[in-house]
Amino acid sequence: MQEHYDPKAVEAAAQQFWNATRAFEVKEDPSKPKFYCLSMLPYPSGALHMGHVRNYTIGDVISRYQRMNGRNVLQPMGWDAFGLPAENAAIKHRTAPAKWTYANIEHMKAQLRQMGYAIDWSREFATCRPEYYVHEQRMFVRLFKQGLVYRKNSVVNWDPVDQTVLANEQVIDGRGWRSGALVEKREIPQWFLKITAYAEELLAELDHLPGWPEAVKTMQRNWIGRSEGLEIRFAVEGEAEPITVFTTRPDTLMGATYVAIAAEHPLAAKAAAADPAIARFIEDCRHGGVSEAELETQEKKGIATGFHAVHPVSGEKLPVWIANFVLMGYGTGAVMAVPGHDQRDFEFAHKYGLPIKQVIAIDAADADAAYDPARWKDWYADKTRPDMVVINSGAMDGKNYREAFDHIAAELEQAGKGRRKVNYRLRDWGVSRQRYWGCPIPIIHCPKCDAVPVPEEQLPVVLPEDVAFSGVQSPIKADPQWRKTTCPQCGGAAERETDTFDTFMESSWYHARYTSPGAAEMVDARADYWLPVDQYIGGIEHAILHLLYFRFYHKLMRDAGLVRSGEPATRLLCQGMVVAETFFRDEADGSKTWINPADVEVRRDERARVVGAVLKADGRPVRIGGIEKMSKSKNNGVDPQTMVDKYGADTVRLFSMFAAPPDQSLEWNEAGVEGMARFLKRLWREVHAHVAAGPAPALDVAALDARQRAMRRQLHETIQKVGDDIGRRHAFNTAIAALMELLNALGRFDDASAQGRAVRQEAFAAIVLLLNPITPHVCHALWQALGHGETLLEDQPWPQADSQALVREAVTLAVQVNGKLRGTIEVPASAPREEAEKIALAEPNVVKFIDGQPVRKVIVVPGKIVNIVV
Repeated sequence: MQEHYDPKAVEAAAQQFWNATRAFEVKEDPSKPKFYCLSMLPYPSGALHMGHVRNYTIGDVISRYQRMNGRNVLQPMGWDAFGLPAENAAIKHRTAPAKWTYANIEHMKAQLRQMGYAIDWSREFATCRPEYYVHEQRMFVRLFKQGLVYRKNSVVNWDPVDQTVLANEQVIDGRGWRSGALVEKREIPQWFLKITAYAEELLAELDHLPGWPEAVKTMQRNWIGRSEGLEIRFAVEGEAEPITVFTTRPDTLMGATYVAIAAEHPLAAKAAAADPAIARFIEDCRHGGVSEAELETQEKKGIATGFHAVHPVSGEKLPVWIANFVLMGYGTGAVMAVPGHDQRDFEFAHKYGLPIKQVIAIDAADADAAYDPARWKDWYADKTRPDMVVINSGAMDGKNYREAFDHIAAELEQAGKGRRKVNYRLRDWGVSRQRYWGCPIPIIHCPKCDAVPVPEEQLPVVLPEDVAFSGVQSPIKADPQWRKTTCPQCGGAAERETDTFDTFMESSWYHARYTSPGAAEMVDARADYWLPVDQYIGGIEHAILHLLYFRFYHKLMRDAGLVRSGEPATRLLCQGMVVAETFFRDEADGSKTWINPADVEVRRDERARVVGAVLKADGRPVRIGGIEKMSKSKNNGVDPQTMVDKYGADTVRLFSMFAAPPDQSLEWNEAGVEGMARFLKRLWREVHAHVAAGPAPALDVAALDARQRAMRRQLHETIQKVGDDIGRRHAFNTAIAALMELLNALGRFDDASAQGRAVRQEAFAAIVLLLNPITPHVCHALWQALGHGETLLEDQPWPQADSQALVREAVTLAVQVNGKLRGTIEVPASAPREEAEKIALAEPNVVKFIDGQPVRKVIVVPGKIVNIVV
């Protein structure tokens, strides 16, 4: 064993051993309990960032721990390789997205290997390879035939210059993020999966996922948004077709004073044909938002159509307005407006001088009060309030929400003007993307047969990779030869679909593919052994879309007979963000230049308080910003490669697990990294000194003296704590802290006797095994140094606490007099209460506070406290 710790040499040796022995490749083994640990697969952006390091280190610690506890552990890795970032990079670097992607995969894979993760690389895949996406194409064809896939027109953000659909976040101040062109709302055909058919199951089964964070389940419940209400039909004067609305508050029906419809509603198109002003307004709406979030913040605008809806109860004629806050893709594309009890409807009515009626009261004064604009918000009451009643509504007056709901439902259902309905906020999953770098949708468009799925024997439909890409038009849209094909039904000339799948498709079933590498179908029987995932790890920012599609697609696979489980993952851990300090300089034009923390020297006073910061390059001051998530925009990212080169992978792993609990934000602090490096160096020195003194004798527990027993008791208390912290609580930071305390205690334990050295040998061996999931390279080397030979530590059993070693010979009790602490005493652990009482009453400081007063009562709580009442 060399005297000084050399991370590069230690880590290279361990990784060489793991690679040579194929240490982490696993097979199905029914004789062992399995454990499938999965971290969300990375996008091959080109380099690991600290978020990756934290995420995959958490998974690696859990995986190694579970293997040491006798489980057959699968920890795979792949690449979420399709998507818009590759197209953007291709434009920037003037290369093909495929070439850029594959180069990045190789670089990031090397970085992951350098971190020493216990990954089964034999199962690796990239989602952009045909041998992967052929399975989702086949699944799509089967879902099409089952009626779970459909095509309809949908309103999207359209960039007229780049000729592409933009996501909401790519629209900045109404313009395309790259072209700067005014974005239009355009209705184009899109493909959808019927996730709404699974809405009730997706909602109900959240109650059967105790291993998922409540925050994630709440977000999914809100996104699914189950609501009970009425679907109400408003006849339109002079028109054959009524306007249909859905409302969860039919108790406010008599407060409806107008009906608002979307600019894309058929009635709006009819009004526009007769009025140029309406046509211009609809054209303006084409440049508005297409998300609910945008609608909530934008200015409310509208125009009267000239049509009137007939109130289904009163027969009153209500004006029909086109409003920019109503979207055709949400609900029915129309709402009944109740401005007396809805903020959005109130703002619109107030702006355009439309009537406002109060139909809800929460006290007697409200029931008789005239309309007061200053108090309109008071009039909207939570429907669950016991004091809420309906007013100004005829036969519903005096009823509460439930009574009014049932009354109006019965009346409208009998009249054929409405029906009870359960609605969901959840919308079907639009899987079309008008982009090149994605999985081709396996559909053929025939002039005679319409949309026809590609026959399964003709799959995969392969995306060409060697293309010239400018970003203005998808290469497969621009290539008539690629589009050209024949209809599988009639044999006539036809064209391929040129839209590609949303990349959430690939990440919705990847967890299953890892279980069945090389399978002819999406999965094979091996999936039944591994699924569901036992521990899934990823950021909470994926709580809604990815995790909802992940659950939905798993149910599709179950119903297709591919898997048996109903949910994809039993437990979910959402790791916190990695944050760091920010520094900047103000520029003359009002902008900020952000400076990387590595280039800044922070100045402190004699009390270590921060008093300023300067740029190392020029010594001039920089301003200190806040602590924020590491990002390119704030230039506060820390390159993991730099840290690994400087300190070693184990030190970076150790800091990532020590600096904060896994579900909380981790503040990057290089001083903390240096502290972890010192700890590993000290552990190495202590083991080296112990080994240099020669082999330790066998431990003879019966021969230990009091000090040796105390040292051994602390060791086994630490074993007990670390096992619980890592295995049950995932509190890696407190586990590391306990091991640091143990090493400190060993440093003070200067017993060089035979049994003293035996205790140290046991302690060092335990520390190495307990630290192994977190810092596996150095532990691999130290285990050999302690005389165990080169072996895989993951195949060593996890240390178990010796119950006899945990027994304390003496315990310290607090002594109170009338509830106030007056001293402490030490008594034998087995002492009866009478002995503890006797020793407490004789303690000098306690005698002082009793001061000769008669003792009325003595309360002894074993192992904790003695309370004397005088």
